[in-house]
Amino acid sequence: MKTKPSIAPALRVGNISEYYFARKLREVARLNAEGADIISMAIGGPDRPPHESVIETLCESARRDNTHSYQPGGGIPELRQAFARFYKRWYGVDIDPATELNPLIGSKEGILHISLALLNPGDGVLVPNPGYPTYTSASHLAMAEIYPYDLTAEQGWLPDFDALERLPLDKIKLMWINYPHMPTGTRATRELFEQVVDFGHRHNIVIAHDNPYSFILNDKPLSIMQVPGAKEIAIELNSMSKSHNMAGWRMAMLTSNAEFIQWIVKVKSNVDSGQFRPMMLAAAKGLDLDREWYDSVNATYARRREIVERIMTALRCTFDPAQRGMFLWGRIPDSEPSGEALTERVLRDARVFIAPGFIFGSNGDRYIRLSLCATEENLLRALDRINKMNTEN
Repeated sequence: MKTKPSIAPALRVGNISEYYFARKLREVARLNAEGADIISMAIGGPDRPPHESVIETLCESARRDNTHSYQPGGGIPELRQAFARFYKRWYGVDIDPATELNPLIGSKEGILHISLALLNPGDGVLVPNPGYPTYTSASHLAMAEIYPYDLTAEQGWLPDFDALERLPLDKIKLMWINYPHMPTGTRATRELFEQVVDFGHRHNIVIAHDNPYSFILNDKPLSIMQVPGAKEIAIELNSMSKSHNMAGWRMAMLTSNAEFIQWIVKVKSNVDSGQFRPMMLAAAKGLDLDREWYDSVNATYARRREIVERIMTALRCTFDPAQRGMFLWGRIPDSEPSGEALTERVLRDARVFIAPGFIFGSNGDRYIRLSLCATEENLLRALDRINKMNTEN
């Protein structure tokens, strides 16, 4: 019998690994099935529902018999207009809803759409270290060359533009940034956005700003599009996952100039077939919520943040209290061999799942990240378990 030749995956598959949380959640599920009762503080998945009016809009629309067919891949006009109103109301930015934005089935998918639309194999991409792992994996899937740029505590977790100027910038086509920053919680500033827009213009590098955390524990939401000239060189992603408790709904958008949008739409229109009309109508309802909604969300996160800071202290980690967003980033004590070693010990001995910083890049190895997406009751239980672990050890 003739031996069949082995089949190998595409090169792009060999350059990526399974997402850390996908693998780790299987382990946590197995432990829970064995009765471990793991408390998760690792993932930034809001555990509260959207506003009641958003849910009611979804239900009411879904009951109609004419809302279940395919929808425009670029979203219904009601959603596009709502996103434009949202940017004008909260950021003071004018966006043409017809040509300068496009809805997304989540900003994670948008990261890949942008990468495939802009990058040829071998093109350079600036990716923050530490930063959201999808910037790296999407760049690998586009078969681009990754140039990590360091973010460090000494630099305030901000780009070192002097160091960036020393890179082979003629090879680089795209730069990823994300402020308020995940995982470090560093605030966005107008000065930073002005610097990075200037950098992009001078070197003909597209700036992709991922902006899902601007409303979480943050009194003054900012957009890179507030900077004059940003629209010509920048793309901004924004998401309802965190700000509106709609992570599972997969409702997001990107905005830029009309030409960049059309390039991205060419990719997106060949990948997905749009979103469910009742969900889009509900999202439009959520985008028109007033300040009271954001204040209520942040009041919950503020109470949780107080407990999470106590947990971080119980783990003998240090942190910057000025952090924003739905995580707390802390440096582990010198006595710990690594962030991963600490998180594995906490999972084993305290039955609390937290994220090691190394998954966000090598500059995160001496750090851990705690999520605010757990009830106050569970956070207090986690604190008790960790205190007990410390006593027993």
